[in-house]
Amino acid sequence: MNAPLGATAQRTGFELRSPAGDAARARTSRLGQLALVGTVLLGVLISISAARTKAVLPEFLDPSMEGPFGKVAIHLPLAGLLASLTVVFICYVTVVRVADRLSIRSVLIAIAALNALLLLGPPLFSTDIFSYQGYAREWLTYGIDPYVRGPSIMQMDPLYPYIGAKWISTPTVYGPLFTAGSGLLAHASIATSLFWFKALAAVSCLGTVVLIWHASRLRGLDPTRGVALFGLNPLVVLYGVGGGHNDLIVLVISTAAIWALLAHRERLSGASIILATAVKLTAALALPFAMASGMGLGGQARRRKLVVGATVTAAAIAALSFALFGLGIFNLIPTLHLVQTEGDWHSLPGFVNSVTRSQVAGQVVGVALGLVFVYVFLRLLRKVWRGEMDWVDGLGWATLAMLVTASAVLPWYVAWLLPVVALCTDRRLWRWALIISGVLLFTTMLSYLPTSDTFLGVPVVP
Repeated sequence: MNAPLGATAQRTGFELRSPAGDAARARTSRLGQLALVGTVLLGVLISISAARTKAVLPEFLDPSMEGPFGKVAIHLPLAGLLASLTVVFICYVTVVRVADRLSIRSVLIAIAALNALLLLGPPLFSTDIFSYQGYAREWLTYGIDPYVRGPSIMQMDPLYPYIGAKWISTPTVYGPLFTAGSGLLAHASIATSLFWFKALAAVSCLGTVVLIWHASRLRGLDPTRGVALFGLNPLVVLYGVGGGHNDLIVLVISTAAIWALLAHRERLSGASIILATAVKLTAALALPFAMASGMGLGGQARRRKLVVGATVTAAAIAALSFALFGLGIFNLIPTLHLVQTEGDWHSLPGFVNSVTRSQVAGQVVGVALGLVFVYVFLRLLRKVWRGEMDWVDGLGWATLAMLVTASAVLPWYVAWLLPVVALCTDRRLWRWALIISGVLLFTTMLSYLPTSDTFLGVPVVP
């Protein structure tokens, strides 16, 4: 019987315990439980306050879109919001650090409770969820290819005022599988569409948690810590699930690809990577690392199975894309390049833009960082191919490099990194995952500051 690919043996041994050590472990366990409760309660507070707090929900919503919490919504002052986000992040880090003292059951219950309660509230922190239905309506109601032009054609549609200003004239940047699937909600009411996109994000989040748990066991890792790292991260839950972002759909499919390769289901792994890429192109990063992995016994045969699964699925997706969208699908890459070139304040090129007030300077930095990413990517891939690095670890470092060097980074993008890190053996990646989560949350909180255009002399561009 084959061993799971990349698995490591669990450590066992006889451990002598002292009363003082038992007392310390008990205190750590209680601290973790308090942090776990704090994470859930603060997440619920933010969700309940969303309908009456401008920074959480910048667009005015019809009461039908506010969900059950709309009737009991409270106004959360800016200072209260910033304090809540800060404390919930501290609680999250605490839980991750002491996860080995917590039961997997308590962590799973907390994650499930957060997802369920966020599903009851309105969309949080972003208007992207409206764009999803906007592109679908543009395609099926107005007969316009969403890969060719933005939804500016639908100015008389009741959905139009809710679509973010940046996306009004921008064609869709999402893969054909997601765009086609969104068509199922094209003719639904706005409130119904919001609920189902959020429900899909919540189910995808919970599915990713389950896959991390199973894959961790195959790798010989502590599943509780990995599940907590992903499932309790405030950028994943509050921003990702709360905002109904399709990144969660990408993650459940791409994490399934990692699990499938670990479990010697190569065709399923290759197919899953392509399916995730057909939702959002960033998922394609996993394919070269999966291909470069040693594969253990029968490596060549297993690699061929991976290629077959990926190739057959890619052919099916390509046929579907041309059938539904014709040659317009080729506009996806130029649109993504344009969006990345424009950047945003959370990224290094966008930060340079804000400081220098020069878009050229930001673009130069963006090109330089792009070259850095290519170098890092190729170096990591070479190490994995030569057996000098575990393939999941290599993918983790490459994903981190992609986030650091990208010209456009949004808070919930950190979710791309976390499932991979949860399955890594290199503990340095765990520290970096927490650091980049904190940095993205901090820079996002700066954009909520009122009136002032600068922070410590640096221009702030929300």
